[in-house]
Amino acid sequence: MDWRSVRFDWNRARAFLVTAEEGSLSAAARALGMTQPTLGRQVDALEEELGVALFERAGRGLVLTPSGLELLDHVREMGTAANKISLAASGQSQEIEGTISISASEAYSTYLLPPFLERLRREQPGISVRIIGTNEAADLQRREADIAVRNFRPEQPDLIARKLLDEPGGLWATPAYLDKVGHPKIADDLAGVDFIGFEPTDQMVKYLTGMGLKVTLENFVISSANHTVQWACVKQGLGIGVMTHRIAEAEPKVMQAIPDMEPIMVPIWLTAHREVHTSRRVRLVFDMLAEELARRS
Repeated sequence: MDWRSVRFDWNRARAFLVTAEEGSLSAAARALGMTQPTLGRQVDALEEELGVALFERAGRGLVLTPSGLELLDHVREMGTAANKISLAASGQSQEIEGTISISASEAYSTYLLPPFLERLRREQPGISVRIIGTNEAADLQRREADIAVRNFRPEQPDLIARKLLDEPGGLWATPAYLDKVGHPKIADDLAGVDFIGFEPTDQMVKYLTGMGLKVTLENFVISSANHTVQWACVKQGLGIGVMTHRIAEAEPKVMQAIPDMEPIMVPIWLTAHREVHTSRRVRLVFDMLAEELARRS
């Protein structure tokens, strides 16, 4: 390979790749933890080094030029290779101290992870933690997180996973709301009851009707993609909502809407990248988190 022919800065290529994927300099700067002017200078410098225009302005965002589109796939290959190097290096780390990132749903991040974090900080004060509370599955292969708490088994061969348990969930509401609707006792009693739903609501309706509950989209008077917002509405007495037992049973404001109903079983999987899992820090946190989540079932 003629290394003298490679005349551009690879860090600037990364700036171009992230800007192209995020769609704007401001979003790319946040993703990279940089200031927008610094990132903009890197992209401008790459354009100057290569002698081509990579982006055109489109309102507040950026659109790739034909030259930018042609180069993007090649730069993506560079990004993939760099990520593999980073994963391999992280996996060789034998240091306990450092930062670890954990992805979990908004509900788990809010209600289940804090007790675990208290134990981790007490036993391993050298480890700092970044919590990614999102209902979207973090891409572990792209290092969006080191460890993920998920409700499904991963299919990617580079990921390892441990199923912790099938956690029961159910329908919950405030006593005042259940007094208002006459305390439903069987599934048919739910026909005219207000529900607080997760989004997409139609999938939730399909799941509940599959369990024999008489609900339609009209029942879902309030919905939110944010699980903590949904749960706050349930606690406010606005309707019936779905929540796992261990979260709901810790909340004195609510009770089961139909105590004898068959529980909604939610699988919990702990996942990490195969190479990152060889890191002592990741392995320690992975095992401790698995123990804590299973023990609190």
